[in-house]
Amino acid sequence: MAPSSAFQWLMLICPAVVILAYFFTVFPHNPDSLYIHPSLATLPKSTPSWSLYPDNYYEGGAYAKFPYGSVRYWLIGPENGKRVVLIHGLSVPSIIWKDVAPQLAAKGHRVLLYDLYGRGYSDAPHTTYDASLYTTQLALLLQYVGWSKADIVGVSMGGGIAAAFAAQFPHLVTDKVALIASAGLMDASDMSRTTKFLSSPLLQVVASSHPFRLYLQYLANQNASEDSISELVRIQSAYLPGYNSALASSIRDGPLRSLAPQFTALGRHSRKTSGRVLLIWGTNDRVVPYRYASRVQNLIPHAELVTIEGGSHDITTTHGDEVSRALVEFLGRR
Repeated sequence: MAPSSAFQWLMLICPAVVILAYFFTVFPHNPDSLYIHPSLATLPKSTPSWSLYPDNYYEGGAYAKFPYGSVRYWLIGPENGKRVVLIHGLSVPSIIWKDVAPQLAAKGHRVLLYDLYGRGYSDAPHTTYDASLYTTQLALLLQYVGWSKADIVGVSMGGGIAAAFAAQFPHLVTDKVALIASAGLMDASDMSRTTKFLSSPLLQVVASSHPFRLYLQYLANQNASEDSISELVRIQSAYLPGYNSALASSIRDGPLRSLAPQFTALGRHSRKTSGRVLLIWGTNDRVVPYRYASRVQNLIPHAELVTIEGGSHDITTTHGDEVSRALVEFLGRR
């Protein structure tokens, strides 16, 4: 090979080798010791999140310290009320229950709310955000607050967590599970290109970098949204170094897909123990389309379905009263 040809090949190969070496170095990996990113609790009090969603948003708030970081939780409603856990979804912390949790408490339920790892006021461990991480978080939290069992309600990704939790820890579930616009069985074709892009390891590195978050902070400061929930998502993305990674890993590895065995196990156990399962779905859900309700019913044939006409994916906020009525009626049965 002529010297000039060899030099040209070298010039072509070297950049590729350098780029590969760089990304193998910076791509997310499990470190020797667990690194834990901070939560909203560490932001200055001047940050808008403190007015939108303060850590005392619900009464009875406290922190529990676990191996994967601190978890913020709230207990509302009468202490002797029937116990129920509310699990939020992928990107929005427990503020998503603002129109539902108070109504359950007013009807006599003892309600446990908490922020999932990587969201809101719970820490963001640098790890894989799979179903096991989330189910273990809830199991530890129930033990921490002294609950031997409870009814479980989950919305969106929280529905997938609820199904996986009931399958993995059936002895911790009283007898009722409610799944609202539940993820867990989603096809890749139903995930938008934006969602798929957000889950890529490359974007995870970029979105978690300090320069990119400074840019997001600039945008958040320039164009505040009038929607408090959308604004809270923007603040988390801009100011919390572990938030974007938690979302990306949850999309890639978490309880959004491939949970058919867990749904089947939930159905089998609840039928065997005379338990009940409720599905609540909006007909205009474009995130987890309404047709997934029938898929869940195929795996849990005795599951009841409450259909909310015109309801979008965010039915706990857009149709809070209807969701609350359905839950009160369902959870109140004997």
